[in-house]
Amino acid sequence: MSQSLPPMFIADAPGLDFLNSVATPVDVPVDWIDDGDGLLAWLEQAGLVPLDVLAAMRDRAMPGELDRLADQARSLREWFRGFVRTKKGRALGADDLKELEPLNQLLSRDEGYASIVPSEGGDTLRFVRARRWSSPESLLQPIGEAMAKLVAEEDFSYIKACEGPTCTLLFADHTRGHVRRWCSMAACGNRAKQTAHRQRVRSAT
Repeated sequence: MSQSLPPMFIADAPGLDFLNSVATPVDVPVDWIDDGDGLLAWLEQAGLVPLDVLAAMRDRAMPGELDRLADQARSLREWFRGFVRTKKGRALGADDLKELEPLNQLLSRDEGYASIVPSEGGDTLRFVRARRWSSPESLLQPIGEAMAKLVAEEDFSYIKACEGPTCTLLFADHTRGHVRRWCSMAACGNRAKQTAHRQRVRSAT
């Protein structure tokens, strides 16, 4: 697993950040969840799983168990990538639901629950949702939740692929007028500006 580059969280939607956990930020593809350690590191950096839960999972996992979980995560990612790339650019409707059965199957295994707890100050009460982390597979639940929220809450009309010629990153365009074209101006946007400038110079000479 490459540790030279940090994961990229540029999508403005956690479900798309999961798809962007494999990317070609420079010239060589990088998969940040290519093994079990990579998956735990990505979940930590994404803020999807509490640190104590990740530490406990690492301590009690059987040999190879987390690597197999990373295999499942990558399969889930590539299935969802196909769905998003096919559906982006238009609003989703009820007819799309049948294609989401693998996601609903994952969500049906969630061991979520709710409770009333003290507020941070301790003088009031608040309602919170929590999850029982009973097995390594439960680590896939917050990913499934992020994917489900993307489907249910984002307008797929404004989910876009970066226009960089070799870029594979996806994002939700929340800009005014929905004019975003690049994963980031510092990366593909800047390269596009440099290319356009060189073309203008060549045309002028």
